[in-house]
Amino acid sequence: MNSLSNPVGILAVQGDFEMHGGMLDRIGAPWKLVKHPQDLGEVSALIMPGGETTTMLKFFHAEGLGPAVKQFAAEGKPIFGTCAGAILLAKEVLNPPQDRLGLLDITIERNAYGRQVDSSVRRGDCRELSDRPVEMVFIRAPIIRRVGEGVRVLGRCDGLPVLVEQGNILAATFHPELTEDETIHRFFYKKMSH
Repeated sequence: MNSLSNPVGILAVQGDFEMHGGMLDRIGAPWKLVKHPQDLGEVSALIMPGGETTTMLKFFHAEGLGPAVKQFAAEGKPIFGTCAGAILLAKEVLNPPQDRLGLLDITIERNAYGRQVDSSVRRGDCRELSDRPVEMVFIRAPIIRRVGEGVRVLGRCDGLPVLVEQGNILAATFHPELTEDETIHRFFYKKMSH
């Protein structure tokens, strides 16, 4: 069991980490920005936000964050990746292939919905989490092309898996932090107490 006395960490390398902080404020969850490997010792869970994966990977290599996040996951602590965060968590990345942490048995294709101008707000089904459709913001979003055996699909949009879970790892191809809907963050915060 994870200690709820420690805050949720939000990876503050690059991307929309402040929006995740705002969402956690709304649900009453304490949080702390994570920039260095030693910061992970002060948090019970980690959110890896959207952004630019190549920039994030450069920072990961420079700071030694990759091995630290893998160790964090190995200790059973919850990790939630959104958009670029989901790409970094994946076992296989396409378009083009790139470095990743390999913590989640999925194949994900980068920028599969198109360019920035093709961004959209849609509604999807997360039936295990909500009895109503969940608002989903897709910005240069990836598409999950393969889901491994141990991976549960928790959310779908237009027939595609968009929210998946494997053990302590949760990943969304959309940006729940850019909506008014607290469903996904509440679900992740609950994972901390299991």
